[in-house]
Amino acid sequence: MSDAVIQLNDHMVEFRGVHTYYGTYHALNDINLQVARGERIVICGPSGSGKSTLIRCINQLEKHQEGTLIVDGIELTSDTRNLAAIRREVGMVFQQFNLFPHMSVLDNLILAPMWLRKLSKHDATELAMHYLGRVKIPEHAHKYPAQLSGGQQQRVAIARALCMKPRLMLFDEPTSALDPEMIKEVLDVMVSLAQDGMTMICVTHEMAFARTVADRIVFMDRGQIAEIAPPETFFHRPQCARAQSFLQQVARSPEWAESAKAC
Repeated sequence: MSDAVIQLNDHMVEFRGVHTYYGTYHALNDINLQVARGERIVICGPSGSGKSTLIRCINQLEKHQEGTLIVDGIELTSDTRNLAAIRREVGMVFQQFNLFPHMSVLDNLILAPMWLRKLSKHDATELAMHYLGRVKIPEHAHKYPAQLSGGQQQRVAIARALCMKPRLMLFDEPTSALDPEMIKEVLDVMVSLAQDGMTMICVTHEMAFARTVADRIVFMDRGQIAEIAPPETFFHRPQCARAQSFLQQVARSPEWAESAKAC
C-alpha cells in the first residue's frame, strides 16, 4: 500500500504516544502507529512483547494510561459512550472461541445483532446464514459448539464477529489453540476476508500467512514497535537485530518450510 493512500482522513486506527502499565510493568512503551482503512496489518514478535496488549487496547479490553488512541475517528477515553460505539464497529476473534456452549451455532450468531443492532430474528438469521456460508460451514448451523472441531468453532467465531458488520476486524492469535491440521481452514477464511478489503489487524505467529496477506508487518519487542515494513522488506531485509534473530528462528521451523512452499 503506497504512502499516498494513508492520509489523515483514511485512518481507521491511530496510536499517538500510547503507554500501558500493569502496576510497575511497562507493557506498551510509546506506541505510534497509524492503520489506514482497508489496510491489513500483521503484528508479530516474541512472546511477552506487547502484541496482544496493543490489539486489545483498540477495543479497550486493556486500558492505556498515557497517550492518544483514536479508532474510526473516535478518541478512546473514560467516556463509556465512546467505548460502546467503538465496540459495535470492531469485531474481535480470540485465541479461544468463546462460544456459548448451551446455544446452537445459529443462536450464537444471531444474539448480538438482535440485541445490539436491533435486527429482527428473521433478519438476524438471514445474516447469520450468509456468514456461515462465507466461512463454509452453513450445514452446521443447528449443531452445538461441542459437536464441531476446533477449526470449525473458530470459523463460527469469525462468522459471529462478521454478523455485526464491523468496520475493523481484530485477530488475537486465532490459530494458536488449534491442532496443526485445523490451522489452514481458519487461515483460508482470513485470507478471503483480506482479499475482500476488510481492515484487519492480526497478531499471529503464522509468518507465511503474514507474508501473503499483510500490507505491513509490525514487529514488537519489549513493549515497543521495533520495526514496521512491507512483507518483502521485513522478511528479506529486516533492519533491527531483534527482528533478524526472530526471523532466523522462524526460518528453522519445519512449519515455515512447509507453509512457505504454498505461498
